[in-house]
Amino acid sequence: MRQPQEAAASPVPLVATLRELRDRTGLSLAALATRTPYSKSAWHRYLSGAKHPPRSAVEALARLAGADPAPVLALWEAADGTGPAVPAQRGAAPRGSAAPDAPGGSGRPPVRRRRLPLLPALTLLTAAAAVATALAASSRGASPGSRAAFTPARCHGRSCQGELPGASACARDAQTRSAVSDATYTVRLRWSPSCHTAWSQVGVRDAVAREISVRTGEDVLSAAYPAGDTASDTSPMLAVSSPRGVEACAEVNGEVACTGLDADAGGEP
Repeated sequence: MRQPQEAAASPVPLVATLRELRDRTGLSLAALATRTPYSKSAWHRYLSGAKHPPRSAVEALARLAGADPAPVLALWEAADGTGPAVPAQRGAAPRGSAAPDAPGGSGRPPVRRRRLPLLPALTLLTAAAAVATALAASSRGASPGSRAAFTPARCHGRSCQGELPGASACARDAQTRSAVSDATYTVRLRWSPSCHTAWSQVGVRDAVAREISVRTGEDVLSAAYPAGDTASDTSPMLAVSSPRGVEACAEVNGEVACTGLDADAGGEP
């Protein structure tokens, strides 16, 4: 339990760092909304300091900016649990479940996350300095207007678990290994050979709420998107050695459709 004399860390360094990372990406709020599971209005609240961002939003923005997420997450941990900026719910969601949708945005399920203890003020300042130094160093020699051409960092295997394919660049070499369609939507099992990850991608004909999931054995990841979020179309990624034995599913308007490869499938579907 926090002692009465212990002061909560200020969220200001985190907000300043998030704004700098956003500037580094060269992306507008609308563009950020298309690259992440969070809406334009949600990003406005995070970057203005009106709402404490979820951990996954901080991770996604750091990767889009090509920054090491560790020092930024240290700032996030230090600012977590302070004042009115505290999110309504935090912590790991049950396996196979989706996080609740945030007002004006969409939710992404926290995947096997754990809360870390509140960092002392010295650690907060050290983390802020590390972020600033890293951003300054990577900016040296950059020509004007080069931000938008920045290449996001690539993950591999277990480091991709729970990440979104667009934010981690795994979508670049993605292959559709299995698909199923009906009159209103199409579900695809996507596989990245370079990242060794698989995920579910859903194309919908209309603006509808949907839950997208990917599964192998008892390992399930899912994300729920409201009807107003027309850009988000993937589940988080599963780290797997092969797409065989992976099942991609979607629930749209109460109907569920799944597709996948049998575990002993020897070739292309």
